[in-house]
Amino acid sequence: MFEVLRHPVFARLFAAQVVALAGTGLLTVALGLLAYDLAGAQAGAVLGTVFAIKMVAYVGLAPLANAIAERWPRKRLLIGADLVRGSVALVLPFVDQIWQIYLLIFVLQAASASFTPAFQATIPDVLSDERDYTRALSLSRLSYDLENLLSPALAGLLLLLISYHWLFVGTVLGFAGSALLVWVTALPERATDAAQRSFAERVTRGIRIYLATPRLRGLLALNLAAASAGAFVLVNTVVMVRAGYSAGDAQVAMALAAFGAGSMISALALPRLLESVDDRMVMIPSAMLLAALTLGHSAYLGLEGRMAWGAFVAVWLLSGLFYSAILTPSGRLLRISAHAQDRPAVFTAQFTLSHACWLITYPVAGWAGGAFGLAPAMAILGAMALFGALVALAVWPAGEAAELEHAHPELPPGHPHLRAHPADGARHRHVFVIDDEHRAWPTHG
Repeated sequence: MFEVLRHPVFARLFAAQVVALAGTGLLTVALGLLAYDLAGAQAGAVLGTVFAIKMVAYVGLAPLANAIAERWPRKRLLIGADLVRGSVALVLPFVDQIWQIYLLIFVLQAASASFTPAFQATIPDVLSDERDYTRALSLSRLSYDLENLLSPALAGLLLLLISYHWLFVGTVLGFAGSALLVWVTALPERATDAAQRSFAERVTRGIRIYLATPRLRGLLALNLAAASAGAFVLVNTVVMVRAGYSAGDAQVAMALAAFGAGSMISALALPRLLESVDDRMVMIPSAMLLAALTLGHSAYLGLEGRMAWGAFVAVWLLSGLFYSAILTPSGRLLRISAHAQDRPAVFTAQFTLSHACWLITYPVAGWAGGAFGLAPAMAILGAMALFGALVALAVWPAGEAAELEHAHPELPPGHPHLRAHPADGARHRHVFVIDDEHRAWPTHG
């Protein structure tokens, strides 16, 4: 998997991702401590609002940001977003009102809503080989998991020496380092689209392509499955460990580390597995197993009470493994589902729609857990995960061919597309993606 780092452009981009993630991890810890300083016992409510602002910014602003920045050079866009995020982190230590935190976090997440999809859409242009791209996706997943494990530990060590306010400086350095690495990297230019599209069309184009493509409709359903089980783990692990097992912070960290370790195992195994098994055969069974594991755990919790600690940790590890097996290959589906010029819009659609799933499941995990108890909450989210897996099974056809036979009765004779792909009779066949000449998926082919 690490062989892909021999590619110099990707290696610099990956380094930019790692240093930015390290800065983000320090920001998470520092923000919690800042919220406690300003709000005391209400810090949890403040952080809950911050996470809600993050999701609203991701869902509402990502398509707008992509449409506005579509004509910008991608290097300028990525560096500009990093500089905005670094500037916000630089100001955060000086705030003294809660509303100021909300405003600054909104600005920071708006910049992230511009940066992340554009960054993700750059990688397939850098790595044209499918095996290299698969390794890059797994390496990216691994970096996220390592950040979740290592950043809190790094923050803890730093806090032995400095005030938490200085952690924001680490965040600034992370974003500045990311911007510098992007600046010294020769990025491929965006593929240009000759059509002059209206702003409204640019805003909606990615989501239209996404929802018109069967495999991506399946991916959306799988996003819901992953977000359902994942939201329970992220929201309620601390409650299960502290209240259910009467354990302390170390055990909370151990449970979350088990989830992260499962995710890392999956990320390490997937590149080799996906050489012999197609994405659908990995992603849908993983969603089914994740749903079954969540529902089974909920039934055991409701009927028998808590399971043994070792079994609980094993369940969290397996949950992380299946969760990562659903999400890691998603970039491969996006890559083959759009022309190069449409990839930023399609990656933005994935960013928006996947976070919309989290915007649903996070409140369900918190509200249902508080209102009905952990077992019913887990059952609700497990049922949502199963629903997502079954929808994906229904809408994503098995054995789908890249080249599909179809006709173009709406195109005049001599149209450039018909000249490029001569028809055998009334129909012709080629690699099919949704674009200006192909606005609906063939009903057969």
